[in-house]
Amino acid sequence: MSAPVRDHHIDPHIGLSDAQVRERTEEGLTNSLPPRSGRTTLQIVKDNVFTRINALLGVLFVLVMLTGSWINGAFGLLIIANSIIGIVQELRAKNTLDSLAVVGEAHPTVRRNGSERQVAQEEVVLDDIVTVTPGEQIVVDGVVAEARYLEVDESLLTGESDPVPKREGDQVLSGSFVASGVGSYQATKVGADSYAGKLTAEAAKFSLVHSELQAGINSILKVITWILIPVGILTVFGQIRVGENNWQAVILSVTGALVPMIPEGLVLITSTAFALGVIRLGQRKCLVNELPAIEGLARVDVVCADKTGTLTENSMEFGTLHPLGSHSEAEALEALSQLASADPAPNSSMEAIRVGVGTAKVQWEVEQTQPFTSAKKWSGVSFASEGHWILGAPDVLIPATSDAGKQAQEIASTGLRVLLLASSDVPVTAEGAPGLVEPIALVVLEQRIRPDAAETLEFFRSQGVQVKVISGDNAESVGAVTRNLGMDSGEAIDARSITEADFAQTINDSHVFGRVTPQQKRAMVAALQNNGHTVAMTGDGVNDVLALKDADLGVAMGSGTAATRSVAKIVLLNDKFATLPYVVAEGRRVLGNIERVANLFLTKTVYSSIMAILVLLFALPFPFQPIHVTITGWFTIGIPAFLLSLPPNNERAKDNFVQRVMQFGFPAGLVVALASFVTYVAVRVPDGTEQQATQASTAALLALIMASTWVLAVVARPYEWWKILLILLPLVGYGLIFTLDFTQTIFMLDSSNVEAMSFAAVAGLIGATLIEILWWVLRSVTKSEKPVWMPKQERAAAAAQRRIEREARRTEKEAEGRVHESSRV
Repeated sequence: MSAPVRDHHIDPHIGLSDAQVRERTEEGLTNSLPPRSGRTTLQIVKDNVFTRINALLGVLFVLVMLTGSWINGAFGLLIIANSIIGIVQELRAKNTLDSLAVVGEAHPTVRRNGSERQVAQEEVVLDDIVTVTPGEQIVVDGVVAEARYLEVDESLLTGESDPVPKREGDQVLSGSFVASGVGSYQATKVGADSYAGKLTAEAAKFSLVHSELQAGINSILKVITWILIPVGILTVFGQIRVGENNWQAVILSVTGALVPMIPEGLVLITSTAFALGVIRLGQRKCLVNELPAIEGLARVDVVCADKTGTLTENSMEFGTLHPLGSHSEAEALEALSQLASADPAPNSSMEAIRVGVGTAKVQWEVEQTQPFTSAKKWSGVSFASEGHWILGAPDVLIPATSDAGKQAQEIASTGLRVLLLASSDVPVTAEGAPGLVEPIALVVLEQRIRPDAAETLEFFRSQGVQVKVISGDNAESVGAVTRNLGMDSGEAIDARSITEADFAQTINDSHVFGRVTPQQKRAMVAALQNNGHTVAMTGDGVNDVLALKDADLGVAMGSGTAATRSVAKIVLLNDKFATLPYVVAEGRRVLGNIERVANLFLTKTVYSSIMAILVLLFALPFPFQPIHVTITGWFTIGIPAFLLSLPPNNERAKDNFVQRVMQFGFPAGLVVALASFVTYVAVRVPDGTEQQATQASTAALLALIMASTWVLAVVARPYEWWKILLILLPLVGYGLIFTLDFTQTIFMLDSSNVEAMSFAAVAGLIGATLIEILWWVLRSVTKSEKPVWMPKQERAAAAAQRRIEREARRTEKEAEGRVHESSRV
């Protein structure tokens, strides 16, 4: 059956009918997008069950079960635990991402049956007429149907930063966005056929790709996997060589050697920490578009923030009007109302004027319109019989030394936004526009400083994170706002005065910038990155898109344009700048704690490998049963590591993760292995009875536990009360296991040889001392200021976070109170 003949000539003023929409929907011609979180539930289950770690443990578990020693197969519970915890946490993170993505994604406006309505991206169908205004993203490929001074920024696709004028019949591609003007386009490619499908698949993917942390862990795992195979084979031959002819005993010895070499909890804790990060941030209405962004959070040392919408409320209010020269207030008000009526897509400033002044009762005939852009910083309308009118930045349109310029500067120095209303001698779209302007009036707009802005800036200062305020507003106005917030930022710099030769130096040395163009914002990010900084950039407008894309961490406001939300790695859906401290703190928690627990797991892997090698070299029976290494792995490494991955961690992440972990993990593992092996060799009775062999194994296990517990004590620093309990409680448990008769029977121990146990205790203490010395040596070599107890600055940072949270709750209660009061009225 041939495909139906479809009419693609759609009237752009009417759009599709409901019947046409239904027809295309039934045929599957909708803008179907990939899963928002990148992976399906089935993929998450498969990826958590069929892992390299589970495969290794599974093979060993089956072999141990064949021996009939069920207690020695306790490590098999790790397979179930790893899989269940990983699946649950990733599904929770997926649900969080999916639900937040629905709120944060673009909702295009389509024209159907002659009226406009907002729909979800997936509801756009082939031939839909999609209307666009400045800042909106092109969600599907199409052909321009209407254009009114329409310019589209295609830099995300082509790399070209200059907006491209679009006229009727021109092609537009999804992934680009409207820089200025208004218009509509007819959808020609939807779903997987358009750029949007590819963009969505990459923008909101739950994966650890391109993560330095994950890459480091994977490299460690690969090395361990290659070591396990030859060590396992050699252990089999070694046990046979020492006269162990019982195949069950050989399997148990090999398993006892190999199981502790596998860092089974490291992968689990890493994926869990990332997933919990997504969930925690989601609870604060923070959408993580790319999971590796959490890792980037921990490395940030410079935050570039806009003034409007970040330090101040996003909305503005019309304040006062100051007529200039012989012009009257009535003349200025009439011109403003006409400009507001003629603007089809008002920005926040024009919207404030429209609300404050109102629209014109009798509209002047519009001939030409020049939309506002951040690059030129003015907009204008040429009317048929009323001349050419301009509205924009005073310091751009008139000399600063003029009377009007001085008055505007004086008002701006108080932190208010000032616009100049003027008439021009040339049409607004002329090549030399705005031409010679005549000042008519100064328009003053008021902005409220966010109540939580000061506390947020203080938090960043206490954490050693620089804040640079980069705004398109007047420099004096921006400087006044930062001074009111107590930000000791020095002189505000007018970006127009920065020379190319001094650009990088000025950007790195100064903190407050005004009159910044979109191209300069992008160059500022590059200058900071070239100086070794990890940069987070916040923004909400079209002019922020390129800088957000180039920054190490782009952070968009939820009420910002669809274009900014699409390129940002993180979206603050509640528009709260005060969420950023939690964002940075969450990143530091994840990375800092994973590095902390990686030290534990790598130490375990190293001492297990060295023990296996020493036993081979000295032709000795392997001292431990699988149950021995299982209880040690759980109570000295596994459970403490999981708990240590949860608390706050204010250390800024550094590069060379693997190198730092190896610097501590390898020598610490060597010390633990030597303490245990020396004890085993010293107390072992050659050709002794089975009881004597068990006593030697028990003594070697005691030395291993004491030394490895001190590794935990070092890694857990700085101390708090719960960390001390984390170290002491397992020791109490070990004390019971080593002294009670029934526990010794269950765990195959015998501590009755006092001399052997005393030797083990001394060897364990020596090992603990050497590990303490190692920690202090590495601390001095790396010039680390890592304290033993939680320092004052960390407590101050925690207090600042609590104050921010209290202020946020107070603001929300006040807002709820106002709503309640208005509903009563």
